[in-house]
Amino acid sequence: MTPPTLTVFDQALALLSHREHASKELKQKLKQRGYQAAEIDDVCLRLLDMNYLNDDRFCEIFVRSRSQKPLGPQRILQELIQRGINTEQAKQAIQNCEADWFELAKQLKDRRFGESRYQDYKEKAKQMRYLQYRGFDFDQINYALTASAED
Repeated sequence: MTPPTLTVFDQALALLSHREHASKELKQKLKQRGYQAAEIDDVCLRLLDMNYLNDDRFCEIFVRSRSQKPLGPQRILQELIQRGINTEQAKQAIQNCEADWFELAKQLKDRRFGESRYQDYKEKAKQMRYLQYRGFDFDQINYALTASAED
């Protein structure tokens, strides 16, 4: 591997200029680019002090962007944990999001399967699996399927 040409700080700023990163995510990217762990830790502490690196802000932006896809709270939680955010911080960010998860599940169901009600249990199971894969819980899925039936 060839040695990096930018300093660790410059590379970190370049990465952060494109989008927000979680601390762990930024450390992994810098390590992949060949920087030493001690340098990476020092730079991350400096970026935290300067408020260029902020896990709370990352969580807020991440949850907002994923809820607009729409993805459900369980899927978003899982993705945040994969990016190195602790569980409590991730749950707090999802709770602070002003998304109506029930309506998002209904909108996703209507967009994917149409507004008409399922015809048989096989179709209902297919819709339920899809919404569950997207991260919605049983109550949200049930609302999405029954709200469409009542309309």
